[in-house]
Amino acid sequence: MFKTLQNAWKVKEIRKKILYTFMMLVVIRFGSELPIPGVNTSYFADFFAKQSGDAFNFFDAMTGGSFTSMSVLALSITPYITSSIIMQLLTIAIPKLEEMQREGEDGRRKIAEYTRYLTVALALIESTAMAVGFGGQGLLINYHDQNFLGKAAMVIMAVSTMTAGSAFLMWIGERITEKGIGNGISIVLLFNIVSSLPEDVSTLYKTFMDGKIIAVQAVTLLIMLALAVAMVVFVVFLQDGERRIPVQYSKKMVGRRMVGGKSTHIPLKVNTAGVIPVIFASSIMSFPVVIAQFFNPDYSTVPGKILMMLNSASWFRPEMPWYSVGLLIYIVLIVLFAYFYTSITFNPLEVANDMKKSGGFIPGIRPGKPTSDYLNKILSYIIFIGAMGLIVISVIPIMISGLFGVSRLGFMGTSMIIIVSVILETVKAIESQVIVRNYKGFLND
Repeated sequence: MFKTLQNAWKVKEIRKKILYTFMMLVVIRFGSELPIPGVNTSYFADFFAKQSGDAFNFFDAMTGGSFTSMSVLALSITPYITSSIIMQLLTIAIPKLEEMQREGEDGRRKIAEYTRYLTVALALIESTAMAVGFGGQGLLINYHDQNFLGKAAMVIMAVSTMTAGSAFLMWIGERITEKGIGNGISIVLLFNIVSSLPEDVSTLYKTFMDGKIIAVQAVTLLIMLALAVAMVVFVVFLQDGERRIPVQYSKKMVGRRMVGGKSTHIPLKVNTAGVIPVIFASSIMSFPVVIAQFFNPDYSTVPGKILMMLNSASWFRPEMPWYSVGLLIYIVLIVLFAYFYTSITFNPLEVANDMKKSGGFIPGIRPGKPTSDYLNKILSYIIFIGAMGLIVISVIPIMISGLFGVSRLGFMGTSMIIIVSVILETVKAIESQVIVRNYKGFLND
């Protein structure tokens, strides 16, 4: 990786792209420190300090802490990520969008345009819900002292600022993709997560090392570093792991020449769904818990105990082990979403038909439906393995939080999957640019 970056820095064109990306990230950091006018910047930090759970820690990490500080970039790129997932689902459900996606570059450009519109709409809905729902509870300063027009002006100011901030981040991501090193939205998300690392490290230090003798601190540090390295290695294997299905193309006569007869393979990734299953499962588990907080639930009642069971902050607590039953629901949801998301992004029947039309076949498997059934069988195995890997990565920080009372582990679990995968993708993108640049230079010579 370092060799790739070193070679890339020597190329003037790529060096400019790296510097452009860096300057855009600096702009994001400045925006994350600018408060929204008329908003109590510590409101959500105080509100969620009373709650706990891996789902919120992950959301706070995705925004780089901008949400809890209520900066102009409070919504971050979460509306864009949500809209992208929605558009992916709609592409499968709506034939017109599916046809548009197959049109090539023009079709994808239109879908990207629809994604932008949906991003702004979601940002408007989210910011309006926050401003109206929490405005009178302390989010908006001196809200109750204003008349109707004054309250409306405060709400409009907060909504327009948060929506503009989200749209601005989306624009920066697209500029990094176009003029920078690529993977713009992913890099913005990576930067937000990495920017929260100092606070996570500080939390770990206060929990495990503060006040301890030097020997204990050294051993604790070694254990934490070993755990972090082990998780990084595990995530790398999970993200890069794939099952290669051999494909043979038969020879055919074209004009007076015999073409074809080449061998290739279909790469089936172990973690085909990426981090999406964990995000979906966490969102479903945390949604009723967050909504219930608005009504001050009584946790001594049966509904209150069910909410405690759904809250990941209650899992692995030695004093209340029965609440860890909610972990089983969480695991089941991750597995179900892994299969569901893979089913809408990879169609074995379509792949088998395309292979048949091109004269391709898997050795020992007949073309058509037998090939589709074979791919389905292989997928069912590797998806389960990938889901188990996601479960291990996502449960470890929850287990540490429950057993040791650590309130924040944003860099572990889901965040680590994003960090590793984005870094690998970015390095590969830079490497391909270096290869293309050298190839062009060779041709020019």
